[in-house]
Amino acid sequence: MAPHVEVRRLFLASAAVVSALLLAGCAPGSGPVEDFPGLPVIDEEEEAAGDAEDTEQGGETETETEEGSAEEVPEPSGDEPFVQYLQDGGRLAITIWGSSTCPIIPTELRVTAEAGEGNAVEAVLPEAEEGPCTMDFVPHTTVFSTPADVTTTEELEVTVGDAVVTVPVK
Repeated sequence: MAPHVEVRRLFLASAAVVSALLLAGCAPGSGPVEDFPGLPVIDEEEEAAGDAEDTEQGGETETETEEGSAEEVPEPSGDEPFVQYLQDGGRLAITIWGSSTCPIIPTELRVTAEAGEGNAVEAVLPEAEEGPCTMDFVPHTTVFSTPADVTTTEELEVTVGDAVVTVPVK
């Protein structure tokens, strides 16, 4: 075999490896991109576009249906985690109630069923902290990039601990 053919094969193989590494570096990780105490705030531009109308924290939340009538959307109550899309479906916010000094912060978001095959994810929770925690009951939100293997055009099933929350189509 001619030396230039071997050099060409080596070059093509190297280019393929470098491309794969660059693409992997651009893909969002499964870890949180942000976490904070409280409930997520809906972006005013999304709200103005009619995605959701939130009168105030703890107030009623409505969504417009295709017929133009308002439909009640479940309000976060603290009985179970609250999950919603942010940034037009690009992010997924998971709100869990608990102690303000020992918040439960999911460490990872794993796809358990890809789009078309169930569309489900699991929020991986850390081991419970030992030690004193305050007895208050407040929300804490963790935000993840929405995984590429799921879609916002199907209901998304999100498992958080023992709870399973269904996020409506975006």
